[in-house]
Amino acid sequence: MMVYQGDADGMVSGAVHTTQHTIRPALQFVKTKPGVNTVSSVFFMCLPNRVSVFGDCAVNPNPTSEQLAEIAISSAETSIMFGIEPKIAMLSYSSGTSGEGEDVDKVRRATEIVREKRPDLKVEGPIQYDAAVDPSVGRQKLPNSQVAGQASVLIFPDLNTGNNTYKAVQRETGALAIGPMLQGLNKPVNDLSRGCTVDDVFNTVVITAIQAQ
Repeated sequence: MMVYQGDADGMVSGAVHTTQHTIRPALQFVKTKPGVNTVSSVFFMCLPNRVSVFGDCAVNPNPTSEQLAEIAISSAETSIMFGIEPKIAMLSYSSGTSGEGEDVDKVRRATEIVREKRPDLKVEGPIQYDAAVDPSVGRQKLPNSQVAGQASVLIFPDLNTGNNTYKAVQRETGALAIGPMLQGLNKPVNDLSRGCTVDDVFNTVVITAIQAQ
């Protein structure tokens, strides 16, 4: 209510509450930005040589093509806010036209929607993770792509894939994972994990302050 009334610029919550308890009141009072129907989240994955934006790894279990497109656009806008040039990879188990199936078609349609709504954004999909981030694999699988091999914004097809991937990357590489940062709301409201550390709280407060500017 303090954020809604303008007495506070943003909110960080969730250390002792569920994600639902953080997000539901935000949806009821703060509401989504004009033109946005899907609240989503990103993690900033701080790797040794770059920062990648992973979305959505915390909110939407099984997004539709339309929701995936919104997540991609919101994530691109977030990356711009934090000084990262968005090159969006719409991830799947297939790259380009090589694969078929309902899951691949969902990602292919989402990619088309992003291109229709935001022709200014660089987006590729469907694309596999290795082709998205490894230049040699990217050149081999999608040689004419502006994104393959150099993706900075990675959009996962569902929560199961996204949540497991960010945790795997975090644990196996020692990368610092900052988030989840919620996006799509009128004002910044961010959720902590109930297993959060002091550093997690600090980092989430910092990104909330940046969002509020």
